[in-house]
Amino acid sequence: MTTRYRRMQWMTALGVTTTLALGACGGGGESSTSDDSIVIGISLPLTGDFSEPGKGVQRGYEAWAKITNENGGLLGRQVELKILDDQSNADRVVADYEQLIGQDQVDLVVGPFSTRLVVPAARVAEEYGMLFVEPAGAAKEVFEQGFKNLFYAAPAVANDHYNHLADYLLALPEDQRPKTAAYAAMDDPFAQGTAYGLKEKLEAAGIRTLVNEVYPPNTTDFGSIAAKIAASKADIVVGGSQYQDGVNLIVALQQLQYQPKLAAFSTAPTNPEFAAAIGNKTEGILSPTGYAQDAPYPSNQEFVQKYTAQFGSAPEEDEANAYTTGQVVAAAVTAVGCAEQGECQQKLVDWVRNNTVETVVGPLSWDETGKPKGAHMIQQWLGGEIKIVLPANAKEADLVYPKPAW
Repeated sequence: MTTRYRRMQWMTALGVTTTLALGACGGGGESSTSDDSIVIGISLPLTGDFSEPGKGVQRGYEAWAKITNENGGLLGRQVELKILDDQSNADRVVADYEQLIGQDQVDLVVGPFSTRLVVPAARVAEEYGMLFVEPAGAAKEVFEQGFKNLFYAAPAVANDHYNHLADYLLALPEDQRPKTAAYAAMDDPFAQGTAYGLKEKLEAAGIRTLVNEVYPPNTTDFGSIAAKIAASKADIVVGGSQYQDGVNLIVALQQLQYQPKLAAFSTAPTNPEFAAAIGNKTEGILSPTGYAQDAPYPSNQEFVQKYTAQFGSAPEEDEANAYTTGQVVAAAVTAVGCAEQGECQQKLVDWVRNNTVETVVGPLSWDETGKPKGAHMIQQWLGGEIKIVLPANAKEADLVYPKPAW
C-alpha cells in the first residue's frame, strides 16, 4: 500500500491527471455530482497513440450512462462517469486506476482501450478486488495473466477475429485457394493477435508466409514495408493494424500498384473516416468486426437511435464495445443489488462469470479466464459501403474473392 500511495501522491503533485466527470442526468448531459450517484471510474487514451479509438470508447461510455440515467439509473441511482486521460501510457493508466479506486473511492471501474493499457489497469483492479469489465483488451496475453475479475465485453478475442475468414479461404477449391501471404502488424498485442491468429491457421493449411513485418506503434513511413510486400507478390496481405497505421500502409501499397487477391486489416476499415483517408479506394478490403448497426438484438435499436441523436452519427464498433461493457456491469449490479467497493465486488464477479448477458453485440458469456465464447463477423467494402459477408447466417452480401483492383 505504501508504494501505491507514494505513486498517487507523486502523480497528484505533478498535476498531470485530467478529470472529466460526466453525470448524464436525463437528457441534459450536464455534469452533476450527488452523494447518491453510482460513480464509475475510467481511464482512457484521449491523447497519444490510441486517442482516435479512445475517444470512440469515451462516446460509447457516455451514451450508455445517458441512456441508463434516462431509464432510471442503476438501483434507482444516477450514474456518474469519472474519466481520466492516460495519454496512451501504461504507467499513467496504472496511476489513474490507483487514484480512482484508492483515492477517489469510485464505486465501480471499467476498462480502457487497447491491450497495452488493459493489462496493467486490470492488475490494479485485481489488487483491489474490483470487477473489471473491459471493451478493448482482446489479445491472448490478457487471458494468460490469471486475472479472476476481468471480462472482455465483445464477441471474440483477437486471435479468433478472423476465424470465419480462415474457414472461408480453406474451404475454397484447391485451384482457387491462395498459396502465399504477407503479414504486417503493429508491435501491439491486439494488432498482432488479429493478424497472427489468421496466420497460424493459414500456415497450418499450407499457405506460405512470404513477408512477416512487425513495426513500432509510432511508425508513419510504410514505404519499405510496402515495398517488401509488393515485391513478394503474395496472393493475400493481412494487416494487424489500429487506425492510422492501417491507413498509411494501405496508401503505400496502393501507390506501388500492388494488387492482392485479398486484403484484410483489423480496426482501420471499420472507422468512419477510413474511406476518405485512403482516397475512397476501398473496394474489396476486409476487416473483422464485432458489431453491426442493424443487428437485430433488442437493445441495439435504442442504442443506435439515441447515440445518433446524441453525437450526430451512428455508433461504430469501439463505441458499441464500450456500451456493451456498461450493459454487462449494469446487468450484474441489477442482479446482485449493490454497487460499491468491498464484498459487493466479488458478488458482481461471480454473477458475471456464471451468467449470459444480452447486449448490443448479442448474448455474451465467458470462460474462466474472462474470454468471451464467440466469434467476430467479417465485413467487406463493396460499392462504397462496408457490408457483412461472413458468417452466412449474418451476411448482407456475398464475399468477393479475388478482390477488385483498388
